Amino acid sequence: MKTLLIVYASVTGGARQMAEAAARGVRREPGVRCRLLHADKAGAEDVLAADGYIFVSPEMLAALAGQMKWFFDRTYYPALDRIEGRPYALLVAAGSDGQNAVRQVLRIAAGWRLKPVAEPFIVCTHAQTPEAILAPKTIGPQDLQHCEETGQALAAGLAAGIF
Repeated sequence: MKTLLIVYASVTGGARQMAEAAARGVRREPGVRCRLLHADKAGAEDVLAADGYIFVSPEMLAALAGQMKWFFDRTYYPALDRIEGRPYALLVAAGSDGQNAVRQVLRIAAGWRLKPVAEPFIVCTHAQTPEAILAPKTIGPQDLQHCEETGQALAAGLAAGIF
């Protein structure tokens, strides 16, 4: 059985909703086990044991969320040269454009030599005031559907041996 690891960080709930939607998609695919872990709980052993990944994070202050960055800091070197070629996808919740968080993960994934199997998906919440930024987020049904489809597609590729 293949294992797809979803690692997420979330501050106001948006990225968590996206990760949970991706997990629903993965769980639809027989032959693939889904592991949904918060970035604080995921370690190098989880990365090494997985056959593919979905990384989900908010963008905070025009950068990858600190919890997600700390996950990569803790796991990067223990996994280096041991996971190349494995597939991954990236989902980002952002108040504006999300591009800096995407760039950071793309560089990390390139260093690990992971294989991107979907374009990074950014959900823009348009939160621009302190109140809006700190408020709990609700991700819309179309965006959640896209996250779910991303999870299912990556899982199907794993199950079929395409990735």
